[in-house]
This record gives sequence, structure tokens and C-alpha cells, in this order.
Amino acid sequence: MKYVNYGMLLFIPLAILGELLHWSPVVIFFAAALGVVPLAGFMGQATEMLAVYTGPKVGGLLNATLGNAAELIITVVALQKGAANPELREGLMNLVKASITGSVLGNLLLILGFSMLMGGLKFGKQTFDKTQAGVNATMLILAIIALAVPSFFSQTIDTVNHAGVEYLSIGVAVVMIAVYVLSIVFSFQQDDKRSEAATPHTPGWSVKRSVMVLVVATVAIAFLSEMLVGAVEPVVEQLGVSEFFLGIILIPLVGNIAEHVVAIQMAMKNKMELSLAISLGSSLQIALFVAPLLVFISLLLGNPLTLTFNPFEVIALVGATLIAALIALDGESNWLEGAQLLGVYLIIGIAFFFLPA
Repeated sequence: MKYVNYGMLLFIPLAILGELLHWSPVVIFFAAALGVVPLAGFMGQATEMLAVYTGPKVGGLLNATLGNAAELIITVVALQKGAANPELREGLMNLVKASITGSVLGNLLLILGFSMLMGGLKFGKQTFDKTQAGVNATMLILAIIALAVPSFFSQTIDTVNHAGVEYLSIGVAVVMIAVYVLSIVFSFQQDDKRSEAATPHTPGWSVKRSVMVLVVATVAIAFLSEMLVGAVEPVVEQLGVSEFFLGIILIPLVGNIAEHVVAIQMAMKNKMELSLAISLGSSLQIALFVAPLLVFISLLLGNPLTLTFNPFEVIALVGATLIAALIALDGESNWLEGAQLLGVYLIIGIAFFFLPA
């Protein structure tokens, strides 16, 4: 995987060259997207190295904050471009909202499903702590309720008070972040109880190197995100797909692929509990932290984002959360359950592909 990451760095100069020589926007879009993949991986690695030096509490906070940084950067750039260009605002807003939905669906169905499939084929039945899985499942259901309430209530509120929809989204965002902070505090307490049994990990990078990699990767992702988002409109026209489909399938894969690979690797090492923690934890982070954070960032950019999702997204989120929770609650997994999750993801993906813009 390490050599694949280094090899994919070649897409960065390719994207820059394409931008300078005015190549096809489709080539620039996919080159920039593939260039983000190794950078997201390096960001995750640098964060893990810093966590070794800072200790479990600060390290956990770093991982919680920067775990989906690549996708957050891409969506912030999209919000910024939407604020600067009213003609593109609606399409890019759909891209941002779809990326939130797509990240949750991707983690719950695609990655969890693939992890259970690969781990199950290798080891048969795998087990994990059903108590922690139950806590995460409950948090996920709460997160989906928080996203669904503004989506359904806004239709009636908007007929009376348009500004009320924005205030509702802000209020929900505040509560979501508060619950997310409480979940981090709770996880810190659980980590304290297990600290004596924890296996020490030796860092491979110095603090200086870790910080430098983190800074350089962040700047590079922001730079590539400008090209990626700038090419969205021509790509939509040339390929005949919607911004919504790009956001729900491609952007989440690009921003979270490093975490996805780790989750699958852990399952294939029979560490299903860690694999489950990565996939469910990333879903919670997107729903309870990234989504509400984007609400406040959008206000600063003058391009307000409301937590109102279309009914198709809400149905998909509810369905994915319920099936993932049912599978996780018994503390056991097998390859068939993984195949079931992948089947649901494919069905949803096909449906969203044919959904009109």
C-alpha cells in the first residue's frame, strides 16, 4: 500500500499540467481526485504518529478532528466557489450535501460490508464487543434523526418563514456538535479504563516530520480541491451525470479511502472490533461533526448550508443505519452479512445514478 501511495502522487503533477495546458476537464477532475487519495493517506499517517507523542487523549482528539479532513477541505472549497458564483451555487450545494450522505452510506455499507466479506471469507465467523457496537449503533440512529428532522420539518416551516429553516439547521448543528463532544469525552473515559492493557506503539516519524507532512498534505489537498471542484460543471455536462451523483459516490471515496483500506486490512487480520470502530466511527464523525461544522463554515462564507436533504437521501440513510445496526448488535459477523451490506450499497448506487438532477 505504501508504494501504491507514492505511485499515485504522480497524479498531482499530471493534474497541474492538465490545468496549465487546458486539457479536458474530465482528465483534470480525475487526476486531481486520484492525487487527493495518497495525500489523504499521508494525513492519516501523520495524525497517527502525532497521536503516539501526545498520548491517547489528545491523540484521540486529533484523530476525531482530522479523520475526514480531506473531504472537509473539498466540501469547503465547493461552498466557497458556490458563494463566489451564484450560477454554480445550487449544483455545488447538492455536491456538498450528497458528499455527506455518501460518506455515511459508504462507511456503513461499502466499507463495513467489504470488511465483513473479506474477513468472513478468511476466518469464517468473526466476533467483536457488542456493547461498544451497540453504543455506536445508538449514536448513528441519533445522528440520522438529527439529519432527518430538518429535512422533513423544513418543507412546512419554509412556507411561513424562510429564515426559520436556516435557524433550525443552526440549532440542530449546535446540538449535534455537543453530542459529538460528549461522545469523545465518553470514549476518553473508556480508554482510561483500558490504558493498562494497551500495547505501546513506537512512532516511526518525529514530531517535526509529522507536522510537516500534515501541513504539506493539507495545502496540497486544498490546491487540488480547487481544480477538482472547478472541473465539476464541465464533467457533469460531458459525462451526463449529476453533481449529486459525483458527491454521493466519488467524493466520499476520494476523501476517505485511506481509512477504508485500514478498516479492510484490520478485518483481514481478524481485528474485527477495530475495523468496526473505524467504519462506524467515521460515519459518526461525518454526521455529528463534519455536517454541522459545514453549516457554520458556510455562514462565514456567505453561502448558508441548511441540513435539508431530499427524501431519497433520508430513506437511504435510514435504511443503511438500520441494517448496519442490526448486523452489529449481535457481536458477530460473517461473509454473508458483508455481501448483504454490499448488495444494499449497489442497489442504492444504481438508484442514485438514474435519479434526475
